[in-house]
Amino acid sequence: MFFQRTLRKEISCVGIGLHSGARVRLVLKPAPADHGIKLQRIEQGRVLTTIPALSAYVVDTSLATTLGHGAFSIGTVEHLLSALSGLGVDNVLIEVHGPEVPIMDGSAKPFVYLIKTAGIRRLVEPKSYLRMTGTVTVADGDKWARLGPQPPSSETSLSIISHISFDHPMIGFQSFNFSFSDAVYDRQISRARTFGFLQEVEWLKSRNLARGGSLDNAIVLDEYSILNENGLRFPDEFARHKILDCFGDIALMGLPVIGVLEANKTGHALNHKLVEAVLANQEAWEKVTAAEWVDGSLPPFTVPRLVMGEGSA
Repeated sequence: MFFQRTLRKEISCVGIGLHSGARVRLVLKPAPADHGIKLQRIEQGRVLTTIPALSAYVVDTSLATTLGHGAFSIGTVEHLLSALSGLGVDNVLIEVHGPEVPIMDGSAKPFVYLIKTAGIRRLVEPKSYLRMTGTVTVADGDKWARLGPQPPSSETSLSIISHISFDHPMIGFQSFNFSFSDAVYDRQISRARTFGFLQEVEWLKSRNLARGGSLDNAIVLDEYSILNENGLRFPDEFARHKILDCFGDIALMGLPVIGVLEANKTGHALNHKLVEAVLANQEAWEKVTAAEWVDGSLPPFTVPRLVMGEGSA
């Protein structure tokens, strides 16, 4: 049986906002069962707003995934949500002392490190899941994404297949197939960094955007090559990062997903469109509890290994 998870203790870090260039302090705090993931925008010690990490609160997907409530928003949430979802953390209160979650090194690995350092506490309450029973597809030109049921023979709860194609000698066509467990997420996905093209970066900075962007927190490509001195972490790092982003974006469904997601050339906007379409099509999914693994009504998925520091209360 799978149980809900939270952190063992509070932990914090400081980093730079990718788009704002602001110095941001991030604090992760344990939360009780059924609290979910919530973010607080804090300025000068005052809580401006509290925003549940749910798709209904998405206010922008143009440069990153931004959540908002009332007059205030919190940007660039996808890498942190990806790390929390990738490690199976269901309940946490996130304080963001600034306009956006810090970009760190452009991947989810620093957040994975924070979570593991804090430790993961297993709660006594069981998890619930969103289990796909039908298929939902969204498209925008040659970009598309579909989420459907996981085959009964599968040994994983969630599979994500990402296809990308860029007319660039260092990228071209790439495809990566990810079968979820927290260990596989950490090893294969969390270290993949965000990427951009030099011409786009220069255009953004000319408009006072991407003010915190650098070779320390993104892969940057010119017309022919990668500008980062140490190159890539994986030959297909670009496709892996798309899965990292997708994992963070679908976390906004509010429940871990049981299904197969295939995405072709997607970004945050289409990921969000898929989440909205799935939630709107209630005939295509059902909410199930972890107890259904016990009575055999769901496939016998492999139980993810316990993450460093996890244990009962």
